[in-house]
Amino acid sequence: MKVVDFLKRKKEILAQHPFELKDWLSPAIRDYWREFQQMAQHHPLLGRVMDATVTNLVQPAQSRELQQVVNGSPVAAPSGEPTVELEGEAAAVFASLSGRIGEETHVGEWLHVDQTMINGFAQVTGDHQWIHTNPERAVAESPFKTTIAHGFLTLALLPQLTGSVDEQSPEFPTARMVVNYGLDSVRFPYPIKVDSRIRARTKLAKVTAIKGGIELLKEIKVEIEGVRRPGCVIESLTRLYF
Repeated sequence: MKVVDFLKRKKEILAQHPFELKDWLSPAIRDYWREFQQMAQHHPLLGRVMDATVTNLVQPAQSRELQQVVNGSPVAAPSGEPTVELEGEAAAVFASLSGRIGEETHVGEWLHVDQTMINGFAQVTGDHQWIHTNPERAVAESPFKTTIAHGFLTLALLPQLTGSVDEQSPEFPTARMVVNYGLDSVRFPYPIKVDSRIRARTKLAKVTAIKGGIELLKEIKVEIEGVRRPGCVIESLTRLYF
């Protein structure tokens, strides 16, 4: 089904809940949603087409709010909800981070993923699948000819890879508390073979004011040394409370 046809079918619901558009998109389209937003920012014609589509689907007041989302601009609270106003240090950090959207904010150190690390993760989680923990069988039967790290091990290493848990030099020293709020999406494009070295590159994608603090959307790519494709690509949500 074409995207335009899909949106037309959802016209009535969209008029009431314009900010749920992204959630309704299929996973395949959602994966490219952020790239589509960025393209619209740099290609006026594409931006006008998107604006026109939104305008025809929702009521005028709601249309203006949804266009802000589509065009990647800061978004006001939905109609009927109070706008979040930040004060003090939270407002200062919000202003600073808002000017860095799209920037690469961190490149981590290389980390060696060895069999001991993989076995330790298997022991803790109970995931002893042979592709991870049986080197002899992996050589004989695996298409990778060696053991590979668990995908969830890669995710578990994110705090270390992104430098977000350094108590000696915290990323946000003025925040009272930093919370992992979850992941919007996770993909594992290429296996991380045993004895690989990996590192994470982090880009700030979005900054949102929330009650008592700030929510950050980060795009994280886990690189494998000597491999073109990444081992993991993540959209991560972090909340800062002041």
